[in-house]
Amino acid sequence: MPQLPRDTRPDATLSLLADPYRFISKQCRAYGSDLFETRLMLQKATCMTGPEAARLFYDQSRFMRHGAMIGRIQKTLLGKHGVQGLDDEAHRLRKQMFMSLMTPERIEVLMAITAEEWQARARLWALRNEIVLYDELHELLTRAACAWAGVPLPESQVRQRTHEITALFDAAGSVGPAHWRARWARKRADRWIENIVGRIRSGQIRPPEGSAASIIAEHRGSNGELLSPHVAAVELLNVIRPIVAVGVYITFVAHALHQFPECRRKLEAGDDTSFTEMFVQEVRRFYPFFPAVAALVRRDFEWGGYRFPRGRRVILDLYGTNRDARTWDEPEAFQPERFRKWDGNPFNFIPQGGGDHDLDHRCPGEWITIGLMSQATKVLSRHIEYDVPEQDLRIDYSRLPALPRSRFIICRVKENANDPI
Repeated sequence: MPQLPRDTRPDATLSLLADPYRFISKQCRAYGSDLFETRLMLQKATCMTGPEAARLFYDQSRFMRHGAMIGRIQKTLLGKHGVQGLDDEAHRLRKQMFMSLMTPERIEVLMAITAEEWQARARLWALRNEIVLYDELHELLTRAACAWAGVPLPESQVRQRTHEITALFDAAGSVGPAHWRARWARKRADRWIENIVGRIRSGQIRPPEGSAASIIAEHRGSNGELLSPHVAAVELLNVIRPIVAVGVYITFVAHALHQFPECRRKLEAGDDTSFTEMFVQEVRRFYPFFPAVAALVRRDFEWGGYRFPRGRRVILDLYGTNRDARTWDEPEAFQPERFRKWDGNPFNFIPQGGGDHDLDHRCPGEWITIGLMSQATKVLSRHIEYDVPEQDLRIDYSRLPALPRSRFIICRVKENANDPI
């Protein structure tokens, strides 16, 4: 049996942290292989990239998620005992709970709420010399997410809750003081939502029927019992936090509109109704969002002539798979029209995970992401006008999430009188 290519460093953790999006694909190219062995935090790990590796990774008979996520990510981004760390029947039941929120009708409600927030923010931005778009999107999306989820958000708490929710993803991959601030934000956010869950169950709060707050507060696990207040809070935040995190993608929408003016012109013209969706999909393919996902090997098996030992942590490269030249012609070029020919393969385009939405660990909110990005594309290309001043628009791949170094500054904002929001 051949040996996996091996990283010769005693530990590659610092190299991964320095370039979390490109580390795996760079090493795979160097080894001429889709997978290699390394050490992360002194433990052996197998890193993989490409569509066939993704197909393997989402085989639940071979991999499990419980215990796979790196501790610092679980303690900030995901929270403990959430759906991302479940397997088998427990995962299936919890995933059904999330999927029940993703009806076209419920998503349309979110789009309507978010449109109102865009209107309100645009009017405020018109009164200021310039704004940092990424930072401004946090409050816009926090307000929309809480309203849609049925979570009360008093005006006096908007700023605090926005900071807490944002810290869960904006500092999830950080080290030092920023990481500890994110840990503290997780504790405060958990306590806030636990209190909301308790008040719903006692009848003090009556969220709209079909809302995330209502469904999660009343959800029963495989044992027939209500979720504990803590787990219910984690899962409700797993609805709110990803909606706010779409601000990362919306910032990249603005970046792409500026960097690729021919795309902006097509969107402004509005002649090709399918171009908005293709543009959004290409932003999701081309720009960095979440770099990789992890699982543990359930039991020993062989694949491609290589042995995968039980308990081995395996890390799948999302960003590199989306830029795999075996799937995408000129993967380093921004070409929305490539999605006219995309075959819908659930393993070669995986910005939010691969496989089946209902059965696998693929983000259930993918349709919400696409909807919010499509809405933002229309707002930024047609419904508001603005200038982009000189700034540093290089993407900082060393931070998680990656962002333009300037976080995208715009100025002289005004609504388009001929095509308002």
